[in-house]
Amino acid sequence: MLIEVNGEKKELNAPHLLADAINHWGYAGAPIAVAHNDEFVPRTRYATLQLQDGDRLEIVSPMQGG
Repeated sequence: MLIEVNGEKKELNAPHLLADAINHWGYAGAPIAVAHNDEFVPRTRYATLQLQDGDRLEIVSPMQGG
């Protein structure tokens, strides 16, 4: 299945939970925020949100400036 992540198509084996995908892409433990199909996803839903073919994710992390 194809998932769009930050505007880039990524392939995942179906079925896949958001938490598994986040770990797979190297975001495990990182301070991130996720939007799924334009809706914010609370961290408490990462382990239960089932991704579907064609879903769109925006994953952002805070940047430090100086």
